[in-house]
Amino acid sequence: MSAPATKTDHDVVIVGAGPIGAAMALALRDTGLRIALLDSQPLLENPQPLAGADFDPRVSAITPGSQALFEALGVWSAMQQSRVSPYTHMHVREADGTANINFCAADIHATALGHIVENRVIVAAMHEQLRQQPRLDCLMPASVVALDNSPDAAVLTLQSGRQLSARLVIAADGAQSPVRHLAGFNTREWDYEHEAIVCSVRTEKHHQQCARQIFMDQGVLAFLPLAAQGDEAGHWCSIVWSVMPTTAQPLMTMDDKDFCKALSLASEHWLGEVTQSSKRFSFSLRQRHALEYVNNRVVLIGDAAHSIHPLAGQGANLGLADVQALSGELALIGSTGRDPADPILLARYQRRRKPHNMSMMLLMEGFKRLYAGQPLPIRWFRNTGMRAVEHSPLIKNQLIRAAMGTHV
Repeated sequence: MSAPATKTDHDVVIVGAGPIGAAMALALRDTGLRIALLDSQPLLENPQPLAGADFDPRVSAITPGSQALFEALGVWSAMQQSRVSPYTHMHVREADGTANINFCAADIHATALGHIVENRVIVAAMHEQLRQQPRLDCLMPASVVALDNSPDAAVLTLQSGRQLSARLVIAADGAQSPVRHLAGFNTREWDYEHEAIVCSVRTEKHHQQCARQIFMDQGVLAFLPLAAQGDEAGHWCSIVWSVMPTTAQPLMTMDDKDFCKALSLASEHWLGEVTQSSKRFSFSLRQRHALEYVNNRVVLIGDAAHSIHPLAGQGANLGLADVQALSGELALIGSTGRDPADPILLARYQRRRKPHNMSMMLLMEGFKRLYAGQPLPIRWFRNTGMRAVEHSPLIKNQLIRAAMGTHV
C-alpha cells in the first residue's frame, strides 16, 4: 500500500501564463485537479477585434496541429474574431544563389499551411476562458522567489511572502525560467552569436498570404504576413531579421526611413519598397535544452525546457506539443487520487517529447551552420540541394507535412 499523499494547497501549480502555460491550464480543466496559475503579469482583457496597424511584435506561426489544440481548448474562434492571418504559400530562397523552394497548401489539399497570430491575441483569448474555469486559482500578478522541491511536496515562496504547496509544479515561465533555475535543472546551451530584430513593416507590394524567408551568410530574414483592414490589407508583415551583433547595433539605431531602406535592400525588394516600420526590438539568439525535463516534483514545458533558433517558427508549436503530451498523461489520473508527480507518468512525458524536441534543435543548428558564411563549394551544394527539393514533389510535400505538424 502506498503512503497517503501529503496535503497540499493545490495538486498542480503552473508558473507562467503566456501561450504555453495558459494552454496547459486550459488543457487540465476537466481533470478534477486543483490548479493554480501564476504569472508576474495580470490577466489580459480579451480585446475587441483589432484594426489598423497596431501589431504585437511577438507573433507565432501556428501550424494546423497547434490550431487543432486551440480548437479543442475553445479559444480558436475568439482568436479569429480578433485577428489571425492564414498563409497559403511559403517561399524560401538563398540570397547568394539562384535556388528557391515554393510550398503551397493546395499541393497537399489543405486550405492553409498555417496562421500567423500575434501573441497578445493568443494570450487574451486564453485568459478570457481561464476566468470562467472552475477549480482554478489565478494568482496574478505574482512572482516566485524560492522553491523547496522535496519528495513530499513542492513549496513555492512568492515575492509577497506567501507560500504555496503543490504536488506538481509545471514550469512554463520562458527561456530564462526562474523555476528551472530554482529547481536546479542542468541545461546544455550555446550562443548563436546572432541578434534577432523584430518589428512590423508595411510593404509596397501585397504579401499574397505568403510567408517568405531569405537565407543569407549573416543570418535569415523572414517576412510573415499579417492581417490588416481596408487599404492596409495585405501590406503588413512581421519580420524576424537574424544578423551578427555588429550589424544589429547600427540597424537598431537607424531612423525609420534608413531602416526601411536597409530592409528593402536586404530583401532584394521582394515585396517592393518597405515604406513603414513599427518600433524595433532585438534579442540575442541562444539555443538551450534542459538535460532532463523532470526533477522530483517539477516538470518543464515550452521554452523553459527548450529554446531554438526562430528561423523555422517552430518554438511555440513545440511548446504546445509539450502541453498536449503532458496534459494527456495527467488526464489519466482523473479522480483516482494518483500523484500527478508520479515518476512513471512524468518519465513517459519526457520520453514522448525529448527526442522530438532534440531532433528539431539539431535540424535548426544544421541549417544555421549550413548558411554561416560557407565557402563556394558548400554554397554550390546548398543551391543544388534546394533545386532538387523544388523539383521533387514527394520530398517537398513531406517537408510541408512536417512543418505543419500534421499528416493530412
